[in-house]
Amino acid sequence: MPDVRLSSPQGKWILLTTVLGSSMALLDSTVVNVALPRIGRDLGTDLAALQWTVNAYLLTLAGLILLGGSLGDHYGRRKVFVIGVVWFAVASLLCGLAPNAGVLIASRALQGVGGALLTPGSLALIQASFHPADRGRAVGLWSGFGGMGAAVGPFLGGWLVDGPGWRWVFLLNVPLAVVCVPVALRHVPESDGRPPVRAGAAGKATGARFDVLGAFLGALALALVTYALIEARSGPVGVVTGAAVAGLLAGVAFVAVERRHPDPMLPLGIFASRQFTAVNLVTLCVYAAFGGFFFLSAVQLQVVAGWSALGAGTALLPTTVLMLLLSARSGELAEHIGPRIPLTVGPLLCAAGMLLMLRVGPGASYVTDVLPAVLVLGFGMVALVAPLTATVLASVDVARAGVASGVNNAAARAAGLVAVAALPLLIGMSSEAYRSATAFDDAFRRAMVLCAGVLVVGSAVAFTTVRRPAPDCRRPECRTHGSVLAPPLEGERTKGRLS
Repeated sequence: MPDVRLSSPQGKWILLTTVLGSSMALLDSTVVNVALPRIGRDLGTDLAALQWTVNAYLLTLAGLILLGGSLGDHYGRRKVFVIGVVWFAVASLLCGLAPNAGVLIASRALQGVGGALLTPGSLALIQASFHPADRGRAVGLWSGFGGMGAAVGPFLGGWLVDGPGWRWVFLLNVPLAVVCVPVALRHVPESDGRPPVRAGAAGKATGARFDVLGAFLGALALALVTYALIEARSGPVGVVTGAAVAGLLAGVAFVAVERRHPDPMLPLGIFASRQFTAVNLVTLCVYAAFGGFFFLSAVQLQVVAGWSALGAGTALLPTTVLMLLLSARSGELAEHIGPRIPLTVGPLLCAAGMLLMLRVGPGASYVTDVLPAVLVLGFGMVALVAPLTATVLASVDVARAGVASGVNNAAARAAGLVAVAALPLLIGMSSEAYRSATAFDDAFRRAMVLCAGVLVVGSAVAFTTVRRPAPDCRRPECRTHGSVLAPPLEGERTKGRLS
């Protein structure tokens, strides 16, 4: 039975190290978009390289996050968390020193591996360490402080890009790791899979057979499809077609492996719940639109509106602030009225916010053009994210709640990955569009309309499929949330202990 109390010095140290670790990944996921135009100019890259700068990270993170926590349960949660932090920091250093786009993209892929280890690992450490009476509050503080890190990201990233340079966006992770690792080794107790503790679907009992083949095939399928979508504009037709076909075959093989594996990374039986399947369809629509929006908006504000990187990063800050302030209340409201209305109205508000971004052009005013759009978008995200997480947990048995959360989190990241790869192709954005204000502005307007349409589809799916959960279902522990690119992770617990 874990017995560390939150009020104790050790409890504060545990909270600090887990917040530092998770903040590294959250900061990086929100900072990089602001730096893209400067990266492109400094390294002389085209749009495809900028897409890969974002997607290389998302690819390995989405493909491996379901496996990351199980390694901690088997080999020790603190050990794997520390490895993840060190791995992430070393990859960040490589990103900061990258002499060309190829090295940067490869280093970003390595960052995603580290993120897949430390993201579920930070939550697992909290759940494995704190006394059951303090665990809920500890998870809430971890989630809230992590959200604050996500909120600071665009502002900090813009300041770094305009000041010392975009490389410091990555180099910043190194001093964070230098603080995090010694604190973890000194103050965080080690724990393993006895009893098993799951963090965001990844936990498996000690001695479990890791689904390495499933993780490889899932990541390979995503990589090949992503390559085909990004290179379809200018790559050799035969190579692009071959990659697309191979990606689909890898996806089929992934499903076959998961169906037969005794301890699969993605238990397909969980999709027997129609509610779970429906909510994940909503998730795919919502986070695909978010991924496209945040990839393009920071570039639009710099290339077309002529703002600085700091101005562009700060402009998008209200969405995260609103989520931090109101996500808990949104979850409480959904418990009273049911999730159907919030999951229907939320995407529609987000769609309206994206359509308001059509006002953002050359010489755009923050107060009259940008702020109304990001406020409406932020209120839409407030309305839907907390109910989305709650409905995912409520749609499966309590014993599989952590699995459900992890699958939903991975689905959201995969949706953002595919959106960043496919959106420029679908809207006809050229490889050099980000160098031309006129060309990028035209493509951005088509993109916002398309993203709004995807959100309307998500709203329709929610309205026709989502129902009120049973009164005795699992409730989320992460009440406060600030990430705009993925829903919060939840671990598994049963009757006051972890299971």
